[in-house]
Amino acid sequence: MDNLINHPGLIAVFSVVVIIMLLLDLGVFNKKSHVVTNKEAVIWSLVWIGLSMLFSGFIYYYAGMEKFSQFQSAYWIEKALSVDNLFVFILVFGFFNVPKENHHKVLFWGIIGALVLRAVFIFSGVGLIKLTYLPEMEMFGHALRINVILTIFGLFLVYAGIKSWFAEDDDDENKDFSKSPGAKVVHKFFSVSKNYDKDKFFTIENGKKLATPLLVVVGVIEFTDLLFAVDSIPAIFAIAPDDPFILYTSNIFAILGLRALYFLLANFIHLFSKLKYGLAIILAFIGVKMVISPLYHIESIHSLIVVGSVLVLSVIASLAFPEKQEAEV
Repeated sequence: MDNLINHPGLIAVFSVVVIIMLLLDLGVFNKKSHVVTNKEAVIWSLVWIGLSMLFSGFIYYYAGMEKFSQFQSAYWIEKALSVDNLFVFILVFGFFNVPKENHHKVLFWGIIGALVLRAVFIFSGVGLIKLTYLPEMEMFGHALRINVILTIFGLFLVYAGIKSWFAEDDDDENKDFSKSPGAKVVHKFFSVSKNYDKDKFFTIENGKKLATPLLVVVGVIEFTDLLFAVDSIPAIFAIAPDDPFILYTSNIFAILGLRALYFLLANFIHLFSKLKYGLAIILAFIGVKMVISPLYHIESIHSLIVVGSVLVLSVIASLAFPEKQEAEV
């Protein structure tokens, strides 16, 4: 089975699981805004990872090891790259002084937006890739079919990996997020209050309806996710460029668990101090895989082993060589 988008059973399972879990999340477990505890964050992280692994089991049952490996590789690549995104979310919430009890609601609606944007990127990307194969040519004694888009993506990811390795940690810390395009869009269409009104996106002041700063934060989060998708979406195209089902489901399961992971990350950020180097290696590896794919195909199971090993070593290095904390004045 080359393309799982034509498998109605898996599509039904995926749709039902995601819809039910989102309804339970928003309507039952988080009906009232509250500060998410470490215990709650751990439980939800395990739930989402467990559901992801269970779904990958369905893929293995219906389609075999190759599709299972593709899902797992794409899932963990997206999960790893998303952690870098969460570092920025922490800075955004701090910049706008968002009350902790409102963090979950902002992340929920940010992820709802991501569900739509990722679908557009992935399905249009797969269609574009199918249209950009060059005519078969002879090179190094092999018949090659080079894809223009995948080659460009690969070179971009190698560049992104090198750039990420040498990036300064304080690049985002000094950023003025109020000037983000996401914030500007909200200010363009709405008059914005200076004050929060609990977890509301709109409030009434002096008889006038105004957007609250919480809506501005959602705009910034959405735009931030859009920027990070520029790295993560090309990266997973290296895994299954012709199967949007594998790409989309792995992507969505990865980002649906981000909210819980965010609350853990905010409290245990020291465990990930060396993660940026691991992400840089992963980006460069995936980029090289895409560039050389016409000459040599790296199996999905091997990609999964590389990604998993780099992530584990990054966390071990973070624990073994923690960053020195600056003394408080």
